[in-house]
Amino acid sequence: MLDLLKYLVDFILHIDKHLLQIVTDYQTWTYLILFTIIFMETGFVVTPFLPGDSLLFAAGTIAAMDGNPLSVLAIIPLLITAAFLGDNTNYFIGKTLGHKVYEKNYRLIKREYLDQTHKFYEKHGRITIIIARFMPIIRTFAPFVAGVGTMHYIRFVSYSILGNILWVTLFTLAGFFFGNLPLIKNNFTIAIFAIIFVSVLPMIIAGIKQYLGNRKNKKSA
Repeated sequence: MLDLLKYLVDFILHIDKHLLQIVTDYQTWTYLILFTIIFMETGFVVTPFLPGDSLLFAAGTIAAMDGNPLSVLAIIPLLITAAFLGDNTNYFIGKTLGHKVYEKNYRLIKREYLDQTHKFYEKHGRITIIIARFMPIIRTFAPFVAGVGTMHYIRFVSYSILGNILWVTLFTLAGFFFGNLPLIKNNFTIAIFAIIFVSVLPMIIAGIKQYLGNRKNKKSA
């Protein structure tokens, strides 16, 4: 388990090199690998650790390189579809089994992530489906919580489609146009750290606000 965790961390931090090796080894089969990872990242509540933002950025970066089999025009619609199918899978899992998950703690499903996502829903409402797409962990649990809360499916689908189009297109094109610039290319790990930091920044800010609010309430009591 520890070896798997180490590999996962190394894969995320050096995702450009690992993905380039995958492209070299598997050529056009890389499309299926990318599809599977993006689908699983949002399709199952037990896989929030899989790379999302960084994977899209790296895929766009490699697609811009000469002599590789990946096309950004194929990657974008393919991964929008993968993300959308992942959202829908998670939504129906939540609709079918969600209440059982809330009734007891499961080792592979962290209750704190569910609670955090539920609070996010209470604050931002239905637009959470769009906002959550840009936030690791929250985006994995948002469709699940939407299903548990019996959010109307047509409404869920409309927000899901818009969120997925924005998320996949923005991160993939960012990698395509900027990933091979010397400053980014020579400091790709730092760029990945920056992407991760910006992605989790809203959660950090929300956590700080909640902490300060709790302290204020305790002093007032």
